[in-house]
Amino acid sequence: MKRLFSPWRSTYISSFKNESSDNACLFCSAAVSRKDAKNLLLLRRDTCFVMMNLYPYNSGHCMVIPYRHTPWLKELSKKENAEIMDTTTLLMEALTKVMDPHGYNLGANLGRAAGAGIDQHLHFHIVPRWNGDTNFMPTLADVKLVSEDIRSTYRKLRRTLRTFDV
Repeated sequence: MKRLFSPWRSTYISSFKNESSDNACLFCSAAVSRKDAKNLLLLRRDTCFVMMNLYPYNSGHCMVIPYRHTPWLKELSKKENAEIMDTTTLLMEALTKVMDPHGYNLGANLGRAAGAGIDQHLHFHIVPRWNGDTNFMPTLADVKLVSEDIRSTYRKLRRTLRTFDV
């Protein structure tokens, strides 16, 4: 079996402090703030919201996040689960319209051991993928190529999501 290493990921994960009562959760802070553009918050719904990932794997990497601060999937209500899935589908429609990816990675890292940088607040990643978007740069040069400015992608996605009936 061959293994490819991405040492930058460990640095990224260790950059987060353990959340406690004196350290506000990044997601909770973004949810209560009304500075959506600054926080890259794209969409607010009843039980969840959508934020762009500040450290994206690819252009358009977003997260669907429940407002409720919980690390566990089992603690979500049926309404939260349903809206998260509906929001994920809606976001993928917007990403397809704006970026026309060839596919998606969709998932959650549950717990620090699973790679969650923010492990106390459940969140779901949606990563657009294109044929040929993997290359040697992360392995050899500790560099990830992201082809579009995140603020430009944010504006396009925000504008597109406003056209949807949500």
